[in-house]
Parts: sequence; structure tokens; C-alpha cells
Amino acid sequence: MDCFNKQKRSDVMRCIKSKDTKPEIFIRKGLHRRGYRYRLHRKDLPGTPDLVLPAYKSVIFVHGCFWHMHSCAYFKLPKSNTEYWTDKLEKNVKRDKRDIDALLDSGWRILIVWECAIKNCSDIEKANTLDEVELFLKDNSVFAEISKDSCQPKKK
Repeated sequence: MDCFNKQKRSDVMRCIKSKDTKPEIFIRKGLHRRGYRYRLHRKDLPGTPDLVLPAYKSVIFVHGCFWHMHSCAYFKLPKSNTEYWTDKLEKNVKRDKRDIDALLDSGWRILIVWECAIKNCSDIEKANTLDEVELFLKDNSVFAEISKDSCQPKKK
């Protein structure tokens, strides 16, 4: 059972950021330092990509591992209200697939950078993630994902 009433749960969920997250800002600043220019959160594109690089006909999504059900240490289905969370997160994944298909059909190249590729990683690992993003932009691949299994969440 949820420990909050419906209004309180709504207020809590409203505070969760979907834009300007720490992993997203890390990618943005790193690419900018390397000379890449981009647009943010273009609403005219399916899924409102986090970064759009028109010169490379590429979009970058920076996904949170929990919210997009990534198969890594950062995703764990909550034990309470499991039905609600399963339904909510599965809808996110279906929407992601629909948006990716629409972008691919429109000729966009897509890169997904998972939170685990950045969070609690060393500076060298983070730099390697930025290198991988840059490699994607320079090559001809149409779709890629960057994640790191070696970066584990800090134990509390």
C-alpha cells in the first residue's frame, strides 16, 4: 500500500525531474566542451529528445535506469504497489519504443545514454562515456546505447 494519499503522491511525482538531470547536464557540458552544438528538448520530435544535433541528424536520450527499466543494478521494481509501478514503467518502455521507431522512420540517428554509464563512475569512465558519444556522432550507425555494467550503485 502506498504511504501517501493520492494528492501527496502526485506532489511527490511532480518534483521528479525529467529535464536537466545530472547525467543529462554531464553529457551536455562534455559535448559542448568538445565543440558540439545542439538543441535541447525539441518538442516537434517524437519523445522530445534530450539533445538534438541537426548537423549529425542525431538525437540523444539520457535515460534514467529506473524510469526506463534498464537491466542494470539501478533498476529494481519497488516492493510496494508493484502493480502500479509495473504498469507505469512498462508504459514508459512502450512509449520509448514507439518514439524510437518514429525517429528512425524520419531518418534520425539515435543514441541512448543510460544513467549507469555516468552515475557513480570514475572520471576516467565518464570521459570514456563521452568518447563513446563522440564516436557515435562520427560514425554511421543508426542506433546505439551506452551503459556500463561495471559502475554499480553505492551501497547505503
